[in-house]
Amino acid sequence: MTVRALLPDWSDWKPAVRAPGADLLSGLIVALVALPLALGFGISSGMGAAAGLATAVIAGAVAAVFGGSRFQVSGPTGAMTVVLVPIFHRFGGSGVLAVGLLAGLVLVVLAIAGVGRAVRYMPAPVIEGFTAGIAVVIALQQFPAALGVAHAQGDKVWQVAFDAVRQYVSTPSHVSLATALLVAAAMLVGGRYLPKLPFALVAVALATVAARIFDLDLALIGTIPSGLPAPSIGFVHFDQLASLVAPALAVAALAALESLLSATAADSMAVGTRHDPDRELLGQGLANIAAPLFGGVPATGAIARTAVNVRSGGRTRLAALTHAAVLAAIIYLAASLVADIPLAALAGVLLATTMRMVETASLAAIARASKGDALIMVVTFAVTVALDLVTAVAVGVGIAVVLAVRSIAKEARLEQVPLDDSDHVAEEHALLHDHIVAYRIEGPLFFAAAHRFLLELAEVSDVRVVILRMSRMTALDTTGALVLKDAIGKLEHRHITVLMSGLRADHRQRLAAIGALPGDGEAPLFDHTPDAIALAREYVSRPTGASR
Repeated sequence: MTVRALLPDWSDWKPAVRAPGADLLSGLIVALVALPLALGFGISSGMGAAAGLATAVIAGAVAAVFGGSRFQVSGPTGAMTVVLVPIFHRFGGSGVLAVGLLAGLVLVVLAIAGVGRAVRYMPAPVIEGFTAGIAVVIALQQFPAALGVAHAQGDKVWQVAFDAVRQYVSTPSHVSLATALLVAAAMLVGGRYLPKLPFALVAVALATVAARIFDLDLALIGTIPSGLPAPSIGFVHFDQLASLVAPALAVAALAALESLLSATAADSMAVGTRHDPDRELLGQGLANIAAPLFGGVPATGAIARTAVNVRSGGRTRLAALTHAAVLAAIIYLAASLVADIPLAALAGVLLATTMRMVETASLAAIARASKGDALIMVVTFAVTVALDLVTAVAVGVGIAVVLAVRSIAKEARLEQVPLDDSDHVAEEHALLHDHIVAYRIEGPLFFAAAHRFLLELAEVSDVRVVILRMSRMTALDTTGALVLKDAIGKLEHRHITVLMSGLRADHRQRLAAIGALPGDGEAPLFDHTPDAIALAREYVSRPTGASR
C-alpha cells in the first residue's frame, strides 16, 4: 500500500463544491446531535466536557478530510470512554493524551500496512456481544450523575454504580433522577416519531433553562474555556512510554474496529457507496494524533452520528467537516451557556443512547442461530461488563476460533469406500476377499482432526494392501502430515502395503519433506485410483511376504 493512495484527492470534494446545500444542513443537524454526546463522553472519560468538545472538533475535522468514508462522523464515543476510564485513573489526564497520540501512530502504521480489511473477519456474535456490553457499561457510568451522587467509589464501573445506588438510598436526590429520566424519555419518544429533530439538544436545553429558572439543586458542567487550547506536546512523559504501550495498542485496536464497523454500517445505509478501510485507518490515526495536541481524548468513527448524517441527507465529507465547524463556533461563542448544563441531563442523554445501541432483533437472531454463537455473544458481553472491552474481544474471538476449528475438524472424515462405481457392493466385497481395503480422506487433515485418523488406521487388520484416496483432502498441515506418517509407519511395520492415489502436488511436497510418503518415498503414487487397484491386485496375487 503506497502512502499516495491513502491521501485525499480533489475528486472527494468536487460534488460538495458543486452543490453544498445538503451537506451544510446535514452537518448542522449532526452538530446539534453531537454536542450533548461530546460533552457527556468527555465527562465520562474523566477528562472533562472541554476535552470532549475539543475531540469532536479536531478529530472530526481531520478524519473528515483524510478518512476513507464520505459519510463518517468522528469524535468521542461511549466504547472509547469505557477503555479510557481505567487509563485516566492509573495515569491521569496526561496519560490519556499520550495514549491517544501513540494510538494514532499505531493506526497510521496499520493503514500503511494495509490491514484495514481484516475487520471483515470479526465474528458477528463478538460484535453484538461487546456492543451490548458497552451499552451496559455506559449506562452504569451514568448512575452517579443521574442519582446526584458526587463521589461514588469502586475499581470497576459496576462497583461505582453499586456504590452510587447505595448512597442514593441513604440520601436520595429526586431532582437529579427525574431530570435524567425525563431527558432520556424525551429522546426516545421524540426520536421515534420525529427522528430528524435533535431531541437530545432540545431536552438538554429545556433542562438547563428549568434548572436556572427554578434554581434546582443540580450539579452543573462548570466552567468551559472559551476556545480551543494552543497545541502542546508537553503531556508526553518519556519515562512512562513503556507502561503506556499496552493501553495505546488497546485504544488503537478499538478505534480501528469501531471506525471500520461504523463506515461499513454507513455503506449499508447509502446506496452505491463503499469506504476505503485502509484510508479510514489513516484518517483515524491522524485524527488521534491531532486531538491530544489540543487536549482531546482518543476518537473513533461514531456510528450514531454517522447514521444521523446519512439520514439527514449528507452526501460528501463536507457534512462531517461542517459538523466540526459548528461545534468549534459553539466553543468560541457559547461556552458560558454550555457550562450551565446539568450533569444529570447529560446522563439522561447517554442513558437513551445506550438503549439505542442495543439491537434486540440481532441479539435474538444470533441466540437462535446456534448454541456456539449464543455462547460467544454471552461470554463477550459478560467479560465486557465485568472486566474490559479489549479482554472481551480477545476472549470472544478466541472462543469463536476454537468453535470454528472444532466445526472444521468434524468435516474431516476417513471412511472405507468402494473403488468401482459400476458395482459398489460387489467390488467392495471382492477387494476385501482379496485383502485389499480402500479409505478416502475427506476434508482437512490438520492438528484438530489428525489424531482421530491415526487411531482408525492403526486398527486396520486382516488386509495386505491399504489404498488411501487423497483427492478429496482439502488441506494438510504439518501435524496432519506427521500423524499420517506415523499411521503409515505402523501399517508398514505390520507388512501392510500402503498406496496413495489422487494426491495433490502441494500435499505431496509436504509429505515428502517430512518423509511421510509410503515406502519411504519409494512406493509409486497414482493419479487415478484404478491404477492403484491394479497394482494392489498384483501384490495380493503374490505369496505372503512378497508384496514388493
